[in-house]
Amino acid sequence: MSCFGAHGPPWRWRYSRGRGRPPKHRIIWGSIARVTFIPLDERGEPYVGEPVYLFPDELEALRLVYLEGLTQEKAAERMGVSRGTLWRSLSSGRRKVVQAIVEKRPLVLKS
Repeated sequence: MSCFGAHGPPWRWRYSRGRGRPPKHRIIWGSIARVTFIPLDERGEPYVGEPVYLFPDELEALRLVYLEGLTQEKAAERMGVSRGTLWRSLSSGRRKVVQAIVEKRPLVLKS
């Protein structure tokens, strides 16, 4: 018997069981083209750095809650996801936008 017990290491069990739940499709308003926001210094020269990628579900969550003023419950309902999933998308989107601003990194909207 191994130190992991009768079933072996936990990761081995996951491989034999499949990939988990299939992803749930999110409802996104319109189509999003790939757009990059590049910060400029005082002389108009672009800052060069590793870009931060904002995904469509994060952008949609930010748009619904902060631009349209919906509650998290209404925004989650409109996107077709749970409130917890919307909360994670909001949290991740806010973190990425703030990171791009503070660290002067390009912000890329992925399509």
